[in-house]
Amino acid sequence: MDPGKRAARGGFAGFVATLALSGLRWGLGRVGLVHETAPEQVVRRLEELGLLEGWPPPARRALVVLAHLAYGTGLGASMGILRRLRGGSAEEASVGIALGVLSWGAGWASWLPLAGVHLPPWRQRTPKVLLPLLDHAFFGAVWGLLYRILRGV
Repeated sequence: MDPGKRAARGGFAGFVATLALSGLRWGLGRVGLVHETAPEQVVRRLEELGLLEGWPPPARRALVVLAHLAYGTGLGASMGILRRLRGGSAEEASVGIALGVLSWGAGWASWLPLAGVHLPPWRQRTPKVLLPLLDHAFFGAVWGLLYRILRGV
């Protein structure tokens, strides 16, 4: 399958996996485990820099949702381009988890700390740093299973 089709199917799987992750985070938030998500942290950082001056709260909330969906869709498309082989359900979920964890490491250890959003994981002193890692693993597993279905395996 050509890279464009893999990217499109991966992007769609990423969009749906992001919705599933949002449901998981909502549930974890109800029991007090999730306080502020990475997209919320990024928008808060944009506010600190004065880049959202004059934006009403509903527009800021919409930006958080849009950023979350765009990141998940883009990540899914990238994962689709990378994933050339086909496997069974367990293999695709495992590959998705690995790619999801890789994306967590890339973001949480590089561009998010460089942008001043938060400290890199090795400098944080709270077990809450593990929750985003688990989020990305969940996202990856859902992505892998959906991508497998979309590829018609």
